Amino acid sequence: MGEGVEWGLHCCLTLAWLGDEHPVPTARLAAWFDLPPAYLTKRLQALVRAGILSSTPGARGGFRLGRPPGQITLMDVVAAIEGPEELFRCTEIRQRTEGAAAAADDFRRPCGVSTAMRRAELAWRRELAGRTVADLMAEAPAGAAERTRRTYARLTG
Repeated sequence: MGEGVEWGLHCCLTLAWLGDEHPVPTARLAAWFDLPPAYLTKRLQALVRAGILSSTPGARGGFRLGRPPGQITLMDVVAAIEGPEELFRCTEIRQRTEGAAAAADDFRRPCGVSTAMRRAELAWRRELAGRTVADLMAEAPAGAAERTRRTYARLTG
């Protein structure tokens, strides 16, 4: 999983704490987290396409949450940034084993590696689908939201 998922989740959390009074520019989010603006923009645009964020163009434009924090799952963010494809792709290399004399019946069912990886991925996806940005907000250290709002207000003057 790429670093864009971390970026996306932290930006969603920050935007949730800031509320949607004003859109937050990419440059401000990039400076906030010390990230390259061009790469962050690509990640944020993926979140816009998925309906997780909304975007306002122009000089006073930027990003806001596209829906309430309780309706944005961590899996939504992962799928928006990484794509919906499975992370593990079995290419059946067991069928290419040199000198293998296996019967065709041996390959009718997925191999143990594929089965174990699929189970692990399903568990991981279920866990992320069951957790929301609102959950992250609730579990954050006391005062994190207020510190975020104060710092942002100070930076935007």
